This record gives sequence, structure tokens and C-alpha cells, in this order.
Amino acid sequence: MLRQRVITALLLVAVFLPALFHPEPHALAALSLLMIALGGWEWGRLMGCTSGVSWAWGLACLLACLLTWHGGGLDADWSALWWAMATLWVLGGAWMLRSGLRRWLALPQMLRCALGLAVLWSTWLALVQAKVLGTNFMLSVLLLVWVADITAYFSGRTFGRRKLAPSISPGKSWEGVVGAVVGVMVLAQVWLQIDAHYLDFSPSIYSRLFEQGWPVLAFGVLFLTALSVVGDLVESLLKRCAGVKDSSQLLPGHGGVLDRVDALLPTFPVALWLISWVSS
Repeated sequence: MLRQRVITALLLVAVFLPALFHPEPHALAALSLLMIALGGWEWGRLMGCTSGVSWAWGLACLLACLLTWHGGGLDADWSALWWAMATLWVLGGAWMLRSGLRRWLALPQMLRCALGLAVLWSTWLALVQAKVLGTNFMLSVLLLVWVADITAYFSGRTFGRRKLAPSISPGKSWEGVVGAVVGVMVLAQVWLQIDAHYLDFSPSIYSRLFEQGWPVLAFGVLFLTALSVVGDLVESLLKRCAGVKDSSQLLPGHGGVLDRVDALLPTFPVALWLISWVSS
């Protein structure tokens, strides 16, 4: 299993790394579009759709992204969308985690699938617009999620006593969340120093928030870290509803696409909402 996991991770890095650092966003847009379409297929399966209907939802995600791309949406102002997605993740995520499996499954299947389409499409658009803002900005959001995940894992393993959501993800603890916040705060400090010494970089999310002072930076870091945890828990809830361990087996050793991007689903749209809010 470990060997499979390492090989898959190396292949993903080899494929995505050139796109991440390419000066134009189109390579990343194309690669991430493929992943989002596969995520749409996985979402349909988790909602209990048949194989054909699940592929149809994946195709719908693909078409929604392509139409946005073709219509010039990568450079458009989507401030209203980021506000809407931030509201959806805060209120909808809290409702899902509080209400649990029964209330979520009581929603019509079509509505649950449509929500998935909106979430995946907006994540793809936010990722590409983050790349348009600059590679440094995009990487600062990606690293926030990865550092939060890693530090939460190790701090939870070491100090975890109080369960965060035992009925959804028994392995997660409040101590893990505290570790994630500390890890991301350290990351923000390091990144601010990098931005200060390498002025040719595009501003990171930390620099953009810090322009408004330490309280805004602290709020932004806490908010994004919290929502990365919410994204992880929401996907765990969906898998529990479906009675599966992984969203699929597309990525050997890692599960499915949604298993790898769950924390990114709220983080990128909300990161752009924060920048929109700070700018206004």
C-alpha cells in the first residue's frame, strides 16, 4: 500500500508540477478540469446514482467548466460567486455536520447532485483564477491546506484526546485542529518573510491579508484552516452516507479524486472571497 501511495504521488507531482509553474494558466486549467470531471463522477456515485447517471454528472462538470472557459470566465469578476460560496460553505457545512446523515439523505437526490456540481465547478474556477492572480498566490493557498492536514494529523496522533466529530470521522480531534492552526500560522509568518525578500513574486494570500493588518491576517488564516477541516469532514460524511471508505479507486493508494481535494473544495473559493472582501 505504501509503495502504491508513493508511486501515485510521484506521478501526480510529475504531471501537475509543470502546469503549476507554467506562466500561463491554461495548462493547469486543462489538467484540473479533467480531475474535476472525475470528481463529478465520484460525487454522483456517492449520491447513489447509477453508473450512467454518475458519468453524466461528471460530463456536466466538464461542460460547465468548458463553457466558463470558452466564455472568457477565467478573467471575469466573480466576486458575487465567491460571496455565495463562502456563505454556502459556512452555513451549509455547519448544517450538514450538525444534522448528520439522516437530514442530508432526506434532501432530493437531484438537489444533492446539483450542489456537488456547483461546488466542483466553483472550485475549478477559483483554482484557475488563483493561478491568474499569480503562482505565488495559488501555491500559498495550496500549502495552507497541505500544512493544515499534515500538522493536524501529527498533533492529533500525539495529543488527540477530544474527538472532533466521532460519528463522522473518529480519527479527528480538537487537538489536531489546534495543531493545524499553529502550523498554518507558522507557515504564514515564513511566507511573509519570503514575500518581503523576493519582491518579484506575485503577492501571496498572506501578504494580501497582511496589508490590512495582523487582525485581518489572523482572521483569514483561522477561517481558511477551519474551512479546510469542514471540507474534509463533509466528504467523510458523504462517504459514510454511501457506506464506502474511499470516493473511488482512481488513485491507487490514495482513494479517489475527492479524497485528495476535499479540503480544497471550500478553501479556494473562500480564499478568493477573502481577497474580494479585503479589496473592497
